[in-house]
Amino acid sequence: MPEHPILVTGATGKSGRRVVSRLRAKGLPVRAAARNGEHVFDWTDSGTWDAALEGVRSIYIVQLDGTRFVRPFVERAVQHGVEQIVLASGRGIDNPDYVKDRGGVLEGVLDSEAVVRESGLKWTISRPGWFSQNFSEGFFARDIRAGELRLPGGDGAVSFIDAEDIAAVVVAALTEDGHSGQIYELSGPTAVTLAEAVATISEAAGREIRYVPLSVENYVAELVQQGLPQADAEAFANVIAPIRSGADEYVSDGVQRALGRPPRTFAEFAKSTAAAGGWSA
Repeated sequence: MPEHPILVTGATGKSGRRVVSRLRAKGLPVRAAARNGEHVFDWTDSGTWDAALEGVRSIYIVQLDGTRFVRPFVERAVQHGVEQIVLASGRGIDNPDYVKDRGGVLEGVLDSEAVVRESGLKWTISRPGWFSQNFSEGFFARDIRAGELRLPGGDGAVSFIDAEDIAAVVVAALTEDGHSGQIYELSGPTAVTLAEAVATISEAAGREIRYVPLSVENYVAELVQQGLPQADAEAFANVIAPIRSGADEYVSDGVQRALGRPPRTFAEFAKSTAAAGGWSA
């Protein structure tokens, strides 16, 4: 077994915990780091960074949105002798018209990519689009379980990417040759509308679930009525804007390039999630 553990930050998140599981299935030592994980790591507390980096040669970095902690962290990693970084980035960051960014998220991610590329280390960047798992353990999950997804997404389509495929690409980059210097744009094999996605989940789960398209104004008003501050409600609406505009329809080849196989379909995600009880009431 290799002497040096692989550091995974965000190890309790959608991609991080799957990366940890896949690495351990290969018999590799992993330091699973998160604020409430096996190894305590907090982006906002640099006092936790050195212990996380001690003896590490490879890292999967899941950054904290709206911050610029990756730059000083990578500089610290270089001092610790780290040799390789795989960075979780995001789709659309090289398109200034992709989404309204009032929280500094785009600037932070761009800075993270820049410091990783300039670090002198081996690097790979993962740029996934919308996770399929947003329907089962994230952004949309509560509404899906309640039976009605209400969003200002119109009839825009999205090439949802399964987090299992994201994790498979990350693990390949961490453990195989040929991925250094690569930027992998990750998506599913086809784009589906929110109505199609919800119908697919409904069929897989064996119960009625509806998608209700809302205007931006009505969506924001509903969130405010639920107790969300106006600014936060508008920020959520901005996140949905690329779906409504069709900016997330395009299909990327990152999974095929990294793994030599096509990505999982949304229907495959829905069937496996339903079989595992992912939408049980």
